[in-house]
Amino acid sequence: MPRPQKSRRICCYPDYWSFAPDQDLAKDTVVMSLDEFETIRLIDHQAKTQEQCAAEMNVARTTVTAIYESARKKLAVALVEGKRILISGGNYILDNTISEEIPGKGSKIMRIAVTYENGQIFQHFGRTEKFKLYDIADGKVINEQVVSTNGAGHGALAGFLRNADVDVLICGGIGGGAQMAMQEAGITLYGGNAGDADGAVASFLADSLVRNDDPTCDHHGHGHGEGNCGDHCCGKHE
Repeated sequence: MPRPQKSRRICCYPDYWSFAPDQDLAKDTVVMSLDEFETIRLIDHQAKTQEQCAAEMNVARTTVTAIYESARKKLAVALVEGKRILISGGNYILDNTISEEIPGKGSKIMRIAVTYENGQIFQHFGRTEKFKLYDIADGKVINEQVVSTNGAGHGALAGFLRNADVDVLICGGIGGGAQMAMQEAGITLYGGNAGDADGAVASFLADSLVRNDDPTCDHHGHGHGEGNCGDHCCGKHE
């Protein structure tokens, strides 16, 4: 029987999830896993050695070498052959950056997170400084808690929500990259909402909260590429 493959630790989700040639002329798509992306980020972007990368990912250096070589090959194919790069999947675990103040929840509890500011739904997901968490059982709110986030940028916030065992996110504007992060994290998204946070949760429980098909983040002229609304989560390692 083959030895089970050890999951690779990654800092957080990327802020950008896809890249393509100009004018969307990609001939095909190359899928790069999140653990492959992490080796590129650590070794090429942060100039860490393979030994340092292996320590951060909690795997052997030989494993990092194999992952890194695969990632570099995919980059080369995409650049030379004009293929789109899509970051998705992989055998990974997220670095547990969740605050100890956030309790775990049982399998029968639904946890809803709302981007939060002064009782209202905060409108720019990537700049969210606080979430209000609602634990739901038997269709009723049994616990509420306002928590501070541990990073800026879509990737950090998506990882924060996943580590907090969030099932549903209610928010205002949210970019395409963050929407992909929610999908990767298995979090159901209700974007494009505004107004009272408690009221939005009540509408969700009454099955009357509208699910916006295009809740794109609008920063009033502040460009953010594919869904990036802030700095990358891992500046603490640089």
